Amino acid sequence: MLRFGPAGIPVSSPKRDTVSGIKKVAELGLNAMEVEFVRGVRMSEGAAEEAGKIAKEINILLSAHAPYFINLASEDEKKREKSITFITDTAKIANALGAKIVVFHPGYYYKKDKNKTFSLMVENIKKAKKIVEENKWNVVLAPETMGRQATFGSLDEIISLCEEADVAPTIDFAHIHARGNGCLKTKDDFGKILDRVEKLGLKSLHMHFTGVEYKNGNEKKHLILEDGDLDFSLLAKELAERKINGTLINESPNLEADALHMKKVYERMK
Repeated sequence: MLRFGPAGIPVSSPKRDTVSGIKKVAELGLNAMEVEFVRGVRMSEGAAEEAGKIAKEINILLSAHAPYFINLASEDEKKREKSITFITDTAKIANALGAKIVVFHPGYYYKKDKNKTFSLMVENIKKAKKIVEENKWNVVLAPETMGRQATFGSLDEIISLCEEADVAPTIDFAHIHARGNGCLKTKDDFGKILDRVEKLGLKSLHMHFTGVEYKNGNEKKHLILEDGDLDFSLLAKELAERKINGTLINESPNLEADALHMKKVYERMK
């Protein structure tokens, strides 16, 4: 089964709290939501458990996005340690929410040394993963493909990181498209991405999709789907033909409308 939902509380939600957002997602006919902790993890375990209980009752699958401030390859050891804490703080609340996937941006290149960067990424993700396992939090850490040249997170880098650190990827197609300066133009282009990811042997795949503005291989900002040059129908065909299980989260400024559009397009392809 492939689920669809917004990154965060729907724009049309009458209240800006997580429970209201979850209920609005269900009312709209969507079945997933990514809880955004991008500015910090500001939710108690009790509140998370309450939200998670409601999500389960109305069949909304939750995921969680860790803060943006993470840099697992920082030259500053204290910043690396703080980055691990951002991930594990998110994992703790995600576990209370019943959210299985913890999405995070890995960080930046260490003095432009890609080998050193990779070794630091692996080392620190393993540290975070050990804390998750020691606490028996039922979550999967999921580094995201990134859309700028200065950030660690090409598709190859994320796949290698997942293999080495034994985690799962978050595949952001807009980021891949931007980093490749508009590289996803055909159904086969999307198929090649999925071919590479499927070698990881995952039972389900966590994905992001949105319109995107980019220049010279760098993401500038998210766009609503109709304003970008990514054709979701091409990906939808691949996902339907391959019977991919998982979650597809929309991150456009038009959160729920574009998520609903993607769900309808996909259902036509099945």
